[in-house]
Amino acid sequence: MTDATWTALADPHRRAMLDVLRERACAVGELVEELGYTQPTTSKHLRVLREARLVKVRTHAQRRIYSVDLERMAELDAWLAPFRQLWNERLDALGRHLDVAESGEQQDDARERGR
Repeated sequence: MTDATWTALADPHRRAMLDVLRERACAVGELVEELGYTQPTTSKHLRVLREARLVKVRTHAQRRIYSVDLERMAELDAWLAPFRQLWNERLDALGRHLDVAESGEQQDDARERGR
């Protein structure tokens, strides 16, 4: 992943745009209406997303239609996969620890009731 990718994803406005574009392809005007940003601001953020290859654009008549670049998202997903695995392993270990702790508490409670 490039620095441009992380810079693009760091901005909450651009993440909001990606959320909308994840649902459907949109023209700039639709994003303006959906998110409430100005047209220049929306265009600026779309340029950053396009340069980071997170969105792609196609022309339809007079409009430019933006959509998520699925290839780039697949690359991002592949890059994140080892980190996801690390978290899954740690969460599994935490789950096992809590199961053991809960089992021990239940045994202690049973002994207390048996007295």
